[in-house]
Amino acid sequence: MNDAGVPELAVQGRVATITLRRPAQANRLSPEDLAVLAAHIRSVDAIAEVQVLELRAGGKYFCSGYDIGQIGGERPVDFEGTVNALEHARPVTVAVMQGGVYGGATDLALACDFRLGAHGIDMFMPAARLGLHFYRGGLERYVSRLGLNAAKRLFLTAERIDGDEMKAIGFLTHLVTPEALDDEANRLCATLSGMAPLALEGMKRHLNAIARGELDPQALRADIARVMGSEDLREGQAAWAEKRTPRFQGR
Repeated sequence: MNDAGVPELAVQGRVATITLRRPAQANRLSPEDLAVLAAHIRSVDAIAEVQVLELRAGGKYFCSGYDIGQIGGERPVDFEGTVNALEHARPVTVAVMQGGVYGGATDLALACDFRLGAHGIDMFMPAARLGLHFYRGGLERYVSRLGLNAAKRLFLTAERIDGDEMKAIGFLTHLVTPEALDDEANRLCATLSGMAPLALEGMKRHLNAIARGELDPQALRADIARVMGSEDLREGQAAWAEKRTPRFQGR
């Protein structure tokens, strides 16, 4: 496989970063990119020490979505499966976005737990304009995260909205100046990576299940019981009483 331009994975301590690397094409995603992206997500899931997964992009734009010219091509592509894998990733996920985010890339961002944007960002979903019917997972993410009215507006009108509106409807969890974007992302990742892993990952998983209407009460009870008997809970209690930073081990 020619790895020029495909997404790149880097791991530093408890934070992993996947970077999209086709800036000349506004980080448009090809079938090869999706395969590499899915493989990176699997790799990160297997690294127990990683608690946070960042999704970033080089260049002016965050991502212009899937390569329109490849839609309906001979090579089978599971865009939905890749985005679903990102939503179900074990670590907490953070999309760090500059410039535009378009088409399927909007769903890629919505699959993340946090979405940081810089002023100047914009988004639109051109599916109806292209004659394309979007897939189930993406429709559900739009409705569960943004609400039905916002989902209809974006899907049915293909209207472009700016950063302020993206923040107002909940697409962005954070909106900062371009100069502050990296610092805000680093601050958030540091906060998340300092949390107790069992509680962090368990609550992320069950909150997402609740949003999808798929909560498994038995699995929730099992995770609560596991955390209640964990060394991390005892460490958290001791650190609180001693007014120090806890040292969590994920057990």
